[in-house]
Amino acid sequence: MTETEVKQMLKCIVNSGNPRVRYKMLKKIGSGASGTVFTALDNETKEKVAIKTMNISQQPKPDLICREICVMKDNRHPNLVNYLDSYLVDDTDLWVVMEYLEGGPLTDVITETIMRETQIAAILREIVKAISFLHSKGIIHRDIKSDNILLEMDGQVKVTDFGFCAQIMPQEKRETMVGTPYWMAPEVVSRKQYGPKVDVKMLEGEPPYINEHPLKALYLIASKGKPEIKNKEQHSPELNDFLDRCLEIDVDKRWSANDLLMHPFLKNCESLNSIVPLIKTVKKLLNK
Repeated sequence: MTETEVKQMLKCIVNSGNPRVRYKMLKKIGSGASGTVFTALDNETKEKVAIKTMNISQQPKPDLICREICVMKDNRHPNLVNYLDSYLVDDTDLWVVMEYLEGGPLTDVITETIMRETQIAAILREIVKAISFLHSKGIIHRDIKSDNILLEMDGQVKVTDFGFCAQIMPQEKRETMVGTPYWMAPEVVSRKQYGPKVDVKMLEGEPPYINEHPLKALYLIASKGKPEIKNKEQHSPELNDFLDRCLEIDVDKRWSANDLLMHPFLKNCESLNSIVPLIKTVKKLLNK
């Protein structure tokens, strides 16, 4: 789709009002390849929200933002960040209004704290629920990583950022190489046909080749396949088996999200309340 066609489609989808009247921008909380995220105050509800702003002309594939909005509008689940509204601003920028999760990204908890296996299982269970739901709707996320997992202060876990997602029919395969290089599944890097199982990948606090140049990381993922698990002997047999199921190179043998929900590792998990102290600790550390 051309930029003009994208804008025409967006005008049929978004709210025609002026978001600058309803929302008061507060502060920038993140930025990525597709846009920038701010916190804002909803002047009508007096609640804090998150607003993602995207310049349409700067999108390498502008039609993806139409898909992102449609996926968010049409698919609601307790483990997905809720879409609230969207606007085309000045005919150049797309604003997407979403619920704000004050706990921040899972990345912060991973890098600043040490979690028990049962806490890891609790978070993973919620993520896999979201992935399973998306796959049941024929949607593959294609960019599952800790930056795209948000936490609420009560321990809720939600998946966000559908900028790379794709809608596929049953048995349909894709070959497009999209996502964040370090987190890509081998079949995506190798440009082989892939389906929903590209979303089933569980890595450590940082991906295996994070210190390598992105192109070299892509080469290593494609050539080496399954990465080595650090300190494997210190993990429980259940966790090691869960990782093996997720990191299986053979797509036919790799477990689906539905399969993983039944895995013993996810059965033995703490309540989400158990991660609340970790979230609060991280908030204090980062605020300092």
